[in-house]
Amino acid sequence: MTANSVIVSPAELAAELAGPRPPVLLDVRWQLGGPDLRSAYEAGHLPGAVYVDLDRELAGPPGAGGRHPLPDAEEFGAVMRRAGVSADVPVVVYDGGLGWAAARAWWLLRWTGHPQVRVLDGGLAAWTAAGGAVTAEPAAPSEGDFKPTPGAVGLLDADGAAALARSGVLLDARAGERYRGEVEPIDPVGGHIPGAVSAPTTENVGADGRFLPGDALRARFAALGAGGDVAVGVYCGSGVSGAHEVLALEIAGIEAALYAGSWSEWSSDPNRPVATGPDPQ
Repeated sequence: MTANSVIVSPAELAAELAGPRPPVLLDVRWQLGGPDLRSAYEAGHLPGAVYVDLDRELAGPPGAGGRHPLPDAEEFGAVMRRAGVSADVPVVVYDGGLGWAAARAWWLLRWTGHPQVRVLDGGLAAWTAAGGAVTAEPAAPSEGDFKPTPGAVGLLDADGAAALARSGVLLDARAGERYRGEVEPIDPVGGHIPGAVSAPTTENVGADGRFLPGDALRARFAALGAGGDVAVGVYCGSGVSGAHEVLALEIAGIEAALYAGSWSEWSSDPNRPVATGPDPQ
């Protein structure tokens, strides 16, 4: 897996949009705990981009499966088709710049079998900084033909995550203070899955929000024990920033499975053990 197969720069995207086979564009701007950002999309977006709501269209209803459980595959497929997604047309997803929401859309499309989906590196912020055009003109895509076939990439449930933390490497993509259990602003309990390694996803990008080079990411993950023939998994709070870490691992040439329920599912079950402090335990 090469970086160019999972991320695209603003300059590369501009060239593709002007070429004979432009990708479908999905705008996945999102803010944790806030209202949807459709109004921001309507104020200005990449020409032709379709807005997709993470909370309603890239996740199922919150509950025992976590705050952002996986959406029903058929409902997700219908959303993607309405957005113009077809199996044989490349897709590029972007958000406001943090990359987490775009990575969630990227991962879902990958998991359901789309072969050509990438994230705009640095998102809308990088696009506009590079002089890219935005428009308030609503997109009117033709209906796509994408039919999801779940299971194309690795997915963990709670038991699988617990086992992988002992048999391989399970990376916790949340902020270090949440991993250590010092604070927990969202979920019922602070701490981490026993055996998991702290690996904040914010350390995968530079100050401009763009991913570090592949060799730098490989070195980072190697220092955390990920690489070679070791099985790797990732979780976060609710399966959003964890998808961003899976993307960073792909750039580094490392395959990883996502525990989609993540800490929001794990911590809601009183029978699941919780570790605190800086060590995996």
